[in-house]
Amino acid sequence: MENRGVPPGPYRATKLWNEVTTSFRAGMPLRKHRQHFKKYGNCFTAGEAVDWLYDLLRNNSNFGPEVTRQQTIQLLRKFLKNHVIEDIKGRWGSENVDDNNQLFRFPATSPLKTPPRRHPELRRNNIENFSKDRDSIFKLRNLSRRTPKKHGLHLSQEKAEKIKHEIINEDQENAADNRELSQEDVEEVWKYVILIYLQTILGVPSLEEVINPKQVIPQYIMYNMANTSKHGVVILQNKSDDLPHWVLSAMKCLANWPRSNDMNNPTYVGFERDVFRTIADYFLDLPEPLLTFEYYELFVNILGLLQPHLERVAIDALQLCCLLLPPPNRRKLQLLMRMISRMSQNVDMPKLHDAMGTRSLMIHTFSRCVLCCAEEVDLDELLAGRLVSFLMDHHQEILQVPSYLQTAVEKHLDYLKKGHIENPGDGLFAPLPTYSYCKQISAQEFDEQKVSTSQAAIAELLENIIKNRSLPLKEKRKKLKQVRE
Repeated sequence: MENRGVPPGPYRATKLWNEVTTSFRAGMPLRKHRQHFKKYGNCFTAGEAVDWLYDLLRNNSNFGPEVTRQQTIQLLRKFLKNHVIEDIKGRWGSENVDDNNQLFRFPATSPLKTPPRRHPELRRNNIENFSKDRDSIFKLRNLSRRTPKKHGLHLSQEKAEKIKHEIINEDQENAADNRELSQEDVEEVWKYVILIYLQTILGVPSLEEVINPKQVIPQYIMYNMANTSKHGVVILQNKSDDLPHWVLSAMKCLANWPRSNDMNNPTYVGFERDVFRTIADYFLDLPEPLLTFEYYELFVNILGLLQPHLERVAIDALQLCCLLLPPPNRRKLQLLMRMISRMSQNVDMPKLHDAMGTRSLMIHTFSRCVLCCAEEVDLDELLAGRLVSFLMDHHQEILQVPSYLQTAVEKHLDYLKKGHIENPGDGLFAPLPTYSYCKQISAQEFDEQKVSTSQAAIAELLENIIKNRSLPLKEKRKKLKQVRE
């Protein structure tokens, strides 16, 4: 299972559920067991299932090694509730499973879930509406007709240089003809540019399956880019949207433990646990997750990039996606990630849980208030835990403002103002992130390539020595002898 991947697309959580359940049914060992003086064939104990499933999840790139045994038990309970398994008497529907010797078996029915399918007419209408919206939104008015004919992400270097020279040469004579851009025009450019970059980074032919462009609010992007502290944290103009002062004080206390001087109250045994519980209660009581319900599919799809060779892609994609969040959500996410990351790395932090380490406790506590679906999804907790773990490790880079995006937008606005491009999709001059990946080969192929490559390099070296006329004959013999040795 660890070598299989679920491609980006809608209902990825459902597809992952089907992958896990299929692997579990195909790989879980079955044998005879005795219970209450009676033998049962082709079954397994709950403890055996937890062991096998725990190993499966930890070795799967979609979930990772930080999956806990308790999370595995929770998933097994969902298996029983959804009739992936049943007890030895054929009962299912509850979540009555513990890490013990209770016997279970697989039912004859299929455990696979069918992803909801949108009606073809509705899907076609969505695509047509998006195309119309994009044309109406991004087609700017009263622009010069003397524009490049090639449309796409970027022009050739030659054309780009030509346009730049034309702009410089015509600046003075055409200054009076510069077009006034409205606030609406500026917002349209921001929206279009970030979607183009996101689509390119994810490497998908269309974003239509994972995000509705109408959900993207350019004012949020612009605010998140422009209103930040020296540490890159969003500054809110409306303080009523901010974290309450007592929550901020509690977070600073634990983030800087034991050096915090923000709280003057005397401490007592268990004080830090009470402070942590206060913070957790606040975030768990929020009306929706910090990444919002509407962006659930988008972030779940990025989870499939969370593999060692795709780490850079995941960071860049998450950096753009987090700019789409409402500013209060982004600020809360930034402060939460800073706190739990510092706490996890603080060797002086007192033990906050009797059975869990600090890092595991952070992931277990806050995963559902970061990523969650509006409707119950059986893999929510595991997927959210995987994402929170990655955010903890890379939050400084993911939640910083990408300068290349600002540059791209400014160039677009400049070209639009001067009438050199007709719409935001023409000529993306700021460099797009590019990625290349190594193709995995077998050990035999590696050895063969190693030998052939080395031989080719030696042959080339020998040829260069022989053909070098400036090298004395004695020196040539000396070097040839060194090569033979």
